[in-house]
Amino acid sequence: MEISYRKRIEIPESIIGELLMKDNLNNVISIEDILIDKFVHSGYVCLDGTVGNGNDTIKLAQKVGKNGKVYGFDIQEIAIEITKEKLAKADLLLQTILINDSHTNVDKYIKETLDFAIFNLGYLPGSHKEITTTASTTIESIEKTLGLLKENGIILVISYIGHSGGFEEYQSVQNYLSALDQKKYNIFEASFINQINNPPRLFCIENRGGKS
Repeated sequence: MEISYRKRIEIPESIIGELLMKDNLNNVISIEDILIDKFVHSGYVCLDGTVGNGNDTIKLAQKVGKNGKVYGFDIQEIAIEITKEKLAKADLLLQTILINDSHTNVDKYIKETLDFAIFNLGYLPGSHKEITTTASTTIESIEKTLGLLKENGIILVISYIGHSGGFEEYQSVQNYLSALDQKKYNIFEASFINQINNPPRLFCIENRGGKS
């Protein structure tokens, strides 16, 4: 009788990491990262309209460097505190201005033009789900940010539709952006149409500067 032995093959962690990294476009955050890497440069002035846990603020602060500037807004003090701590650990405080206020007040704090802005809608992960962005305040903030945006400047809006009120906010933002003059703005929407559980949607707005 033949006895066969099957040898267990150990795959190094480095190889596993490389295999996992092959899945580069499986959510809107990966697209957001590509756009940030492509369009945000050293010395730029950026806005994170919804600081949350600070992930986008950190990405922007790393890209703009010491000569740039990132304004970060959040209505929840805990979000500002969490983000400030992360920025301090990463030595990124110098180029950031954190503001504990609604993003509808961007025009009260920012008196210069913006190269890039991002809004990550919904609620603060790990916090109270009843405290969320709303359609009216989001649209007001986007409108004011458009007024601060440089020619060829970009705004990203990530809309989460799975929570209460999220889909209604998404529809309102989509309707607002759809009505903007195409001579002034290039706008596209990215969504994952074969994914379950209400994947978030991403809007990208570029200021064309009134080009025909």
